[in-house]
Amino acid sequence: MRTDIAVIGGGASGLMAAWSAADTANREGKAIQVTVLEKMPRPGRKIMISGKGRCNFTNVKDWEDFSAHVASGANFIKSSFFAFNSRNTVDFFESHGMPAVIERGDRAYPASYRSSDVVDTLTGACQGAGVKIETECEVCTVTAKADKGFSIECADGRTYLAGKVIIATGGLSYPGTGSTGDGYRFATEAGHSIKPTFPSLTALVPKGYKDGPVQKGHIARETPLSELGSKFCGTSLKNIGAKLIIQGSTALELFGDIDFTDGGIEGPLGFQMSRKCIKSMLGGCRAEVELDLKTTVSAQELTERVKELWASVNADPRSVRLREKEKCRILLGKLMPWDLIPAFTASNPDILTVTHPERRKTIVKVWPDRIAAALKAWRFEIAGYVGYERAVVTAGGVDTSEFIAKTMESRKVPGLYLCGELLDIDCDTGGYNLQAAFSTGALAGRSAAISLL
Repeated sequence: MRTDIAVIGGGASGLMAAWSAADTANREGKAIQVTVLEKMPRPGRKIMISGKGRCNFTNVKDWEDFSAHVASGANFIKSSFFAFNSRNTVDFFESHGMPAVIERGDRAYPASYRSSDVVDTLTGACQGAGVKIETECEVCTVTAKADKGFSIECADGRTYLAGKVIIATGGLSYPGTGSTGDGYRFATEAGHSIKPTFPSLTALVPKGYKDGPVQKGHIARETPLSELGSKFCGTSLKNIGAKLIIQGSTALELFGDIDFTDGGIEGPLGFQMSRKCIKSMLGGCRAEVELDLKTTVSAQELTERVKELWASVNADPRSVRLREKEKCRILLGKLMPWDLIPAFTASNPDILTVTHPERRKTIVKVWPDRIAAALKAWRFEIAGYVGYERAVVTAGGVDTSEFIAKTMESRKVPGLYLCGELLDIDCDTGGYNLQAAFSTGALAGRSAAISLL
């Protein structure tokens, strides 16, 4: 079977590349065939689970602010961003019938908050432009032919002959959606280099949080929670400070929200710290996370405040018959969410001490200064991280220096284009990664089409 442009992979970047190629040709009044080869039963599987099914599909910051959230490949994707920026992405979806809303942090969502609308809009736009989408079509090999063009062998025995090929197979994150690293093999066979890959935007697992093995830092998501982990799971903290500490030195300081889940430390702050933390751990470094629950006051001011609260708890007539542990819980309830108290107490045991000076006498003492210190610097040693099975994105990938930033075409194999997560490009959470996929995909599709016109 013949096609002018074959797009391998029907995810965010692949579908956008296919639409862009077909739309470019249609605008020029030219007829070309664009075919998407997707190995899964439906395209856009990873988009479907994006943002817990709500799909934060882009971030409408301008380039100066947007690029600050690109961890790797900012210089490379600059051209593609200016060719198809986040406002263009919003316009694309709205012009194809999907209203969008912009929320806190410049995050754009479908007005329905259904990720399925993003997938349906992309596939509908492709089909409306004449793109053919072949599902359950797993590509095995991509070979550049001596007489120009490419031969694509599929697992079911089909062979496609294509004038141009765009590889958009994604990375290794969420392999259940079809991202199993096939594109790295295709790129390597074409003579390209791969920068070391590792999971990013994933859960960091504190020491003692899970009961199970650690394999080179990887702790499987399904590993059971320990008793301590069960106390943390399901709790969240808003508007707090966080530090990533590598080998005893502060590597990153952030402010925002954090979630404790069945995976470990997640939420916006957890994800933002994960890339640098995991890369450092893979290099053999020790990593810790330190939380500041009271960022608006100094340690000294907080210590005085906690002492005052403790004095008021003791002076309250209702405390007369209460034990010290019960009064300590009342104190902590004035300082943090109630559901966090068991985890805070368990991980900071020295805030309350029990001594036995005499055989039948027990003295329980609450230490307000230690409580204040823990609130300002609650430290967790990081034992490992959840791997590709639940990582939002893959860091590392195909070396971008081997591709032309203004076209996304290979410098080594004419007619071969790459886009999306397959490349050594990754960003923070917040719509940045999907926009990088849309920008690079749109430019790859447009460039491939123009080369044929």
